[in-house]
Amino acid sequence: MKLWLLRHGEAEPSARTDAQRNLTMHGRQQVREAAAHMQGRALQVVLVSPYVRAQQTADLACEVLGFTGTRQTVAWLTPDSDLRQALRELDSYAFDELLLVTHQPFVGALAGLLVHGHRQQPLPMNTASLALLEGGELAAGLMELSLHKHPTR
Repeated sequence: MKLWLLRHGEAEPSARTDAQRNLTMHGRQQVREAAAHMQGRALQVVLVSPYVRAQQTADLACEVLGFTGTRQTVAWLTPDSDLRQALRELDSYAFDELLLVTHQPFVGALAGLLVHGHRQQPLPMNTASLALLEGGELAAGLMELSLHKHPTR
């Protein structure tokens, strides 16, 4: 099983609410660069935070990849989502290769939990950072970090 984790690109510093912040032009370029690392992958599902910047990130990534498969907006991928709930939700998806488009601190904490088995060592995830976790089972400490890319600019 392959779990791709993509943090949204650089966003505007403020908006009416945090959830309404848009990607900047630089953030859009960051996302295109990150998505290029997934070219040719057999993604089956893209799960996306409802926040505007994550939706825009998913739009760009899907465009770059020519992805036409299942894309779903889920409420449990926001910055402060509960890791246990996310793992329970992910258990309901039968997949070989899945992409989550989400936020810090959630994405770093999720990756750290899946790789290290605890929350004390979150994975650093800058804007538009991409990580690939692989393993036989989606459970704490049972995934291996096989790719971790940060934008070059």
